[in-house]
Amino acid sequence: MNAPTPITQSLTLPDGRVITLETGRMARQADGSVLLSCGGTALLATVVANKEARPGVDFLPLSVEYKEKFAGAGRVPGGFLKREGRPSDREVLVCRLVDRVLRPLFPEDFHAEIQVIITMLSYDPATAPESLAGLAASAAISISDIPFNGPMSEVNVARVNGEFIINPSYAQLEEADMEIMVGATADSVVMVEGEMKEVSEAEMMEAITVGHDAIKKQVELQLALAAMVPTSSPKREYSHETHDEDLRKRVESATYDGAYKVAGMGLTNKAERSAQFKAVFEAYAATLSDEEKESSMDLAKVYYHDVEYKAMRNQILDNGQRLDGRKTDEIRPIWVETDILPGPHGCALFTRGETQSFTTVTLGTALDSNRIDAATMTGDEKFYLHYNFPPFSTGEARMMRGTSRREVGHGNLAQRALKNMVPTGSGYTIRIVSDILESNGSSSMATVCAGTLAMMDAGIQIERPVSGIAMGLITDPDSGKYAVLSDILGDEDHLGDMDFKVTGTEKGITACQMDIKIKGLSVEILTNALNQAKAGREHILSVMTAAMPAPRTELKPHAPRMVVMEVPKNFIGGIIGPGGKIIQGMQAETGCTITIEEIGNIGRVEISGTNAEGIALAQQRIGEICFVPVVDTIYDGVVKGVQTFGVFVEIGRGTEGLLHVSEMDWKRVEDPSALYKEGDKVQVKLLSIDDKGKLRLSRKVLIEKPEGYIERPPREDRGPRPDRGDRRGPRPERGDRRERGPRNEE
Repeated sequence: MNAPTPITQSLTLPDGRVITLETGRMARQADGSVLLSCGGTALLATVVANKEARPGVDFLPLSVEYKEKFAGAGRVPGGFLKREGRPSDREVLVCRLVDRVLRPLFPEDFHAEIQVIITMLSYDPATAPESLAGLAASAAISISDIPFNGPMSEVNVARVNGEFIINPSYAQLEEADMEIMVGATADSVVMVEGEMKEVSEAEMMEAITVGHDAIKKQVELQLALAAMVPTSSPKREYSHETHDEDLRKRVESATYDGAYKVAGMGLTNKAERSAQFKAVFEAYAATLSDEEKESSMDLAKVYYHDVEYKAMRNQILDNGQRLDGRKTDEIRPIWVETDILPGPHGCALFTRGETQSFTTVTLGTALDSNRIDAATMTGDEKFYLHYNFPPFSTGEARMMRGTSRREVGHGNLAQRALKNMVPTGSGYTIRIVSDILESNGSSSMATVCAGTLAMMDAGIQIERPVSGIAMGLITDPDSGKYAVLSDILGDEDHLGDMDFKVTGTEKGITACQMDIKIKGLSVEILTNALNQAKAGREHILSVMTAAMPAPRTELKPHAPRMVVMEVPKNFIGGIIGPGGKIIQGMQAETGCTITIEEIGNIGRVEISGTNAEGIALAQQRIGEICFVPVVDTIYDGVVKGVQTFGVFVEIGRGTEGLLHVSEMDWKRVEDPSALYKEGDKVQVKLLSIDDKGKLRLSRKVLIEKPEGYIERPPREDRGPRPDRGDRRGPRPERGDRRERGPRNEE
């Protein structure tokens, strides 16, 4: 049997790399499958959708999975089982990036279960696979018969040395001062997420534009591929919803005025506001007969949700009146506390409206770093942030089944917002944990603010404080009216058209995350949203700095102090000792934690502990092991041996030099043993080290020269000796010893 001939389409990127989409050869039983390759990186994307929706489902049950195969990178998985396990945080983040762009592009009334699986089969360091995952997924859906308002694509845009690069390598990302992932269709930006090193709003808009221009070409590539696949058209027919238009009109007629009134009450309490909206519907439900309640209550609730949606939006567009009574650019009341509990190394409680984050900072050593062992990336994170969203924060009771994808995503956003403000030379591993205690909109941005304050409370000398804000949008396509909302509530996120999170310092933006639910977001609206976000960030920052103007100058008493030493690479073995005996002994003796990391030709030694004396002793012990003598340096030595011509002095562990009699004093020293004995302490200066490694020491140069002392010039400066002949003259003839007789005895 011959292999089938695949259908392919290709696109060349500006840097010459070629993206190829292929279908018809692999995973042919899926509704759609595409093999995407770029250089040595290859992704297989598949999609399958059930023909019918499950009973009672009124939402889109979409699941997106991304998996990296270690074999594709030529590696074996770590751990005991030696096989790919549950998704790593990195894989979860890629899933979320793809999901957030795909989800709004399916028809609202399509409720059949859809599963998209993207698998990295091959990896090339020159091409990051996550920047291609969205394109692969969209292409697989586009060639299937699944209803889809795409195609879409995603590109990674990085700015390196002032130039924008599409889908950069990991090496290029290390040099970038701005990096964003843009997801879009041909006519609308749907998603933006990234981090920046304090860039302006105009620079960010430029990067989004560059990304969208690249996406338009990738959309054309998918359309060309789909045109060659017979199954891509027509799309399947479906009927997943049953509606009663007469009931819809009756619900709206009976409830709209009441809902509109509640939306304009300006109720700041979420529970009270929800109760008022519920009362409007219950008043309508009371008018129904038992038979009507049984047959149409569920559908009536769906239609009433549409009424709430319409009433809230119209109040804002008609009167500029938000659910809690604020103006469109107004920030909820904020209060801040730091150092509220004694245990953490740093902590802060940040509350904005009904959203509250209690955030802690823990300072650790290299042993506490976050280990990364992915197929395409290995290493350690010395700054990381964890975000927890317990059910009580929204007044719910539900099972807690580990970390959710939402928690991973929100924590990653806050981490990217803060990490560039952490001083690189701190030496500490820094772990930030945000526990959301209350939530009514923008808990990730509360985490950014609380994280900043907690680091300042811990005494971390951050470059500048960071604040964050979530922006919303309400639009009316018919009238063209729109309103940009600052610091959105949970309901404004749910019922609005945009969730745009922006973080930054007084100098510029550090991170962003934007999700759009409408098509055709204009540059004008996006620019207005960024400018309004800047004003909001500055207001929040002023409240934060009023509460804590600057980081603590000292660490808290129970926080570990850290000293970093750099030693020559060849001393690492001596510090560790056979089987770790030396380093373990030092840790036991000093009460400190000592870690060593090999970086190039040096060893980076971290000494961490709460006892200053213990840290000093550990430094001394390591200094003794790694002693390297330096000429013209003064040392406190110990006499190890006494000879007639001088004494041997140990100036470092295992390092001795000669203190010659001529260098002991300005006056002549006849007998060194009269001045020194073994074990005596003596201060000396290292004069020189000869080619054989012998050390020449001096005590004389540290003693004040006697008044009137005339220093004898060196032998080579005294000229040749005069020819004085033999000073002794000829020896007299004395005869044979035996003939001289006995010696005189006196």
